[in-house]
Amino acid sequence: MILLYITAIIFILIQILFVFQVYHNCRYVLDKAARQRVVYKPSVALILPCKGIDTAFDENISSFFKLDYNNYEIIFVTESAEDPAYERLGKLKEKFKGQTKAFSVRVLLSGISLNGSQKLHNMLYAVANISPNVEVLAFADSDACVRSDWINHIVYPLRQEKNGVSTGYRWYVPLKNNLATLALSAINARVTQFIGPTIFNKAWGGSMAVKVDVFRKLGIDEIWKNAASDDLTISRAVKRAKMLVAFVPACLVASFEQTNWPSFFEFARRQFLITRVTMPGSWLFALFCGTFGFLGFWGFAVLAFVTAMNSSGHWGIFLTASVVFFTGQAARAIMRQKMIFKLLASEAEKMRTAAIADCLGGPIWSLILLGCIISSAFGRTIKWRGIKYKLIGPTEVARI
Repeated sequence: MILLYITAIIFILIQILFVFQVYHNCRYVLDKAARQRVVYKPSVALILPCKGIDTAFDENISSFFKLDYNNYEIIFVTESAEDPAYERLGKLKEKFKGQTKAFSVRVLLSGISLNGSQKLHNMLYAVANISPNVEVLAFADSDACVRSDWINHIVYPLRQEKNGVSTGYRWYVPLKNNLATLALSAINARVTQFIGPTIFNKAWGGSMAVKVDVFRKLGIDEIWKNAASDDLTISRAVKRAKMLVAFVPACLVASFEQTNWPSFFEFARRQFLITRVTMPGSWLFALFCGTFGFLGFWGFAVLAFVTAMNSSGHWGIFLTASVVFFTGQAARAIMRQKMIFKLLASEAEKMRTAAIADCLGGPIWSLILLGCIISSAFGRTIKWRGIKYKLIGPTEVARI
């Protein structure tokens, strides 16, 4: 029983440390996002691989035409002309003709990938067709909606050689407040809160940039030929080269979404499964955090109930631990929601219900999150944009 008391105290202390870490990260995000970044202006190729029509597709794609940057080109790339995105991209290109600062806008057809994932095949095809003298490759996803100074911020850390890749992250803005979409938003927010000025950052492919010479030097073009993940493999290569993944708070982007439970679980399992195979250390940390969050509330709540029923006089420490965990989860949620309401102020109304769910539903989200992580511990097959893949290794995938 003494060991359980000590464990409860340790859990309480770690939870308090997590609260302070999130407080520090939220302050960092708001401070950095408010700054102007105009001193570094390399030529940029902005590459957007597309497959199908995402939620809020037109709004997302339009944001890339409206970027306030004078020295960039846009390269959209799809698998074939039969992809629904191809026709829509052509219409948007015509709509913004003469209204964008991009010096070139192209829609390319990459053909079917025979080895690695279709997304990476599309991206590599675009990289092979960038304009001469481009210095930086910026990558974005079609489910991201960016602010007008996105390029200014995403390229800024690359002026320093220690930074191998710069990255933003997504914040899910629900278009429908059903439970599955609220779960998606809340669980994603939990991941976002830990990104900051640390050496543990990972790149996110929907908002990232890398210098062309670094891309070549690290052999990313060769790695991506057979890989499943763009962001985790580039993160892995950057860290192996003793370089940093620089988080850019201003490139924390809105991703408008609505989902259902089957789609949610498929997405969550896929994300954690790719992480397990590509960066097992990160997956183990996620498993620790998921288990920690689950046991911190539910485990100590059950212990408090059992010891109270057995008339033990020491059930109070377990109840205290459970209450501290709920309070800590709520405090972290309040801090990250206040942060995002300032950062994405124009979307505040859409995020209001999700914010309340995030703040009050911590124990439920912990349970769902742990279930998703545990499910990813088994198997190596995923389904991504309608295509099935088998993950063979960190940088090797087979299309099946």
